[in-house]
Amino acid sequence: MDWGMKNRMARIIQPKTGKALMLAVDHGYFLGPTSGLEDLGKTVAPLLPYTDSLMLTRGALRQCINAATNTPIVLRVSGGNSVLEEDLSDEDLTVDIEDAIRLNASAITMSIYVGSPHQHQTIVNLAKAVDWGQKFGIPVLAVTAVGKEMARDERYLSLACRIAAETGAHMVKTYYCEDFSRLVKKVPIPVVVAGGKKIPEKEAFELTFKSIREGAVGVDMGRNIFQAESPVAMIQAVRSIVHENHSVKKALELYHDLLSKKN
Repeated sequence: MDWGMKNRMARIIQPKTGKALMLAVDHGYFLGPTSGLEDLGKTVAPLLPYTDSLMLTRGALRQCINAATNTPIVLRVSGGNSVLEEDLSDEDLTVDIEDAIRLNASAITMSIYVGSPHQHQTIVNLAKAVDWGQKFGIPVLAVTAVGKEMARDERYLSLACRIAAETGAHMVKTYYCEDFSRLVKKVPIPVVVAGGKKIPEKEAFELTFKSIREGAVGVDMGRNIFQAESPVAMIQAVRSIVHENHSVKKALELYHDLLSKKN
């Protein structure tokens, strides 16, 4: 990697721990005003001190995030669908690399839909994004999804992650699954685990703990943070697992302690 690429990667994956906590708030690009993000700027502002990077769209970044922030930006550059469409894989590149540079993105991100009707389109788009990144020293995070007929198991998620790596992605975001450590061994780039749908706090801590223990460099939490009773307490507790090796029990105690102080 060129120095600039290494520097941007080091802003996202912390050199001191080798781990990363990402905050995903890009849901609106196909879901619209997601619960918890109706006022995106107000929700995100108190969370910025605790996340290693912020994943969002350029519109949300320009309109809702204070430009004085030092939080690295992971900019979504794919889109073109909505929750109203049956086939979510029909995406294209929606942001030019020049605009990503203007926005001082530390990384760009997009989805690939392996096993879906538009698989070819999304993988070729990833290749284009990687070419952009290589030209300007900006790493690419590939977000994996698999077709409706494919289970979210180690076999298919490994397939999607390996394709992302072989296409040139510098990081990949996927789901946790049984035998996750086998997936990590098959993928020669850092693997980040998606938080997914809102689940009880203890389950979110267990997901984080197991992901880190089995080889993920970090987690990219969204709804499990901004839809929590106290998003600020939740992100601090998740961070304690990622960067301080806290157990699930200790993280849960921290969460409840912070929650009681808030109330």
